[in-house]
Amino acid sequence: MDEVSASAVRAARDVRVVFSRLRRRLREVAATQGLTPSQTSVLSRLGNDGASSASALAAAEQVRPQSMATTLAALDEHGLIHRHPDPYDGRRQLVTLTAAGRRRLEGDRQARQEWLARALQDRYTDKERRLVIEALGLLERLTSE
Repeated sequence: MDEVSASAVRAARDVRVVFSRLRRRLREVAATQGLTPSQTSVLSRLGNDGASSASALAAAEQVRPQSMATTLAALDEHGLIHRHPDPYDGRRQLVTLTAAGRRRLEGDRQARQEWLARALQDRYTDKERRLVIEALGLLERLTSE
């Protein structure tokens, strides 16, 4: 096997560190007062993927079913999810977002988008922003394999 170059190792580390920091910062920006990162993640998953069972959510989030039950109970308490019988399997319940859950999720997404756009506008020149877009295009190739 070919040896990995020092520049590839450094680039991998730097990309991972920067994306982790950016992800944390974006989480801070979102209006998630009163919600844990796990609860926020489940809201996002339901918003992206639609209705799901508690067991499917637990598997997707890589947590124990008991932990997912706790997360869903908290979201239910906040009025952000609705549980209803699965039309194909009456023993199972499906979880969906309520209107309040969709508004909360959209508000969080909009807050993150606005913060990031403002930060890019304020901290970078137009030329630097074009360079960021170009670099992201290169990084996109990592996800298309």
